Amino acid sequence: MAYFKIIDKGNGINRLFIGGVHGREGLSTIKALQEIKDEDVDEGKLVIHNCDVSLYRSTLDPLYYESKVGKEVLYLINYYKPQIYVEAHCYKEKSYNRLTSPMRWIKEKVPPLIELGKGVLLGSASPNIRTTYFTRNDVCITLEMPCNPSRDSLDVYLNVLRIFAVSNNRDEVEKRMEKSYPSQVETARKYAREFFGDYPPF
Repeated sequence: MAYFKIIDKGNGINRLFIGGVHGREGLSTIKALQEIKDEDVDEGKLVIHNCDVSLYRSTLDPLYYESKVGKEVLYLINYYKPQIYVEAHCYKEKSYNRLTSPMRWIKEKVPPLIELGKGVLLGSASPNIRTTYFTRNDVCITLEMPCNPSRDSLDVYLNVLRIFAVSNNRDEVEKRMEKSYPSQVETARKYAREFFGDYPPF
């Protein structure tokens, strides 16, 4: 389900939240993205876009970015040049173990996602864009929740989205995330070092 909103609070950084980037995920992610309000942003700009239903292709597949929706994602990144980028996803229950398993290093060549609570998972954005469209100090995450989420899952998901919406730089993101999810942030730091080298978490 397509949805587009810009919250513009004047001078400051650009943030971009994109949901539903493949398959039918947008039918779930829109439930969270529509709850982000103007008062969740103190300064700068937040662009929120939820994509229409599309054929499913993993963002880990380089060919994804040659698809219609993949080109749409790249256009928005290139146009708004966000310093904070959140890719909002949802997953089917049967995919939980695959997404969080240490075997993801071997099978998909990326770190496992990290649970924050109530089935909400956090990880870096696809390596296909993380190191090519963003600087080292930009914040780029993948945020997952169960499709058709419970209210508890949606609340955790929204809490994370609001942390990224209100933060004005990487330091603020890390401090706020560390306050709410200390062990998970430490795991994210470890994964970032192991996968990207001299890169911070997210």
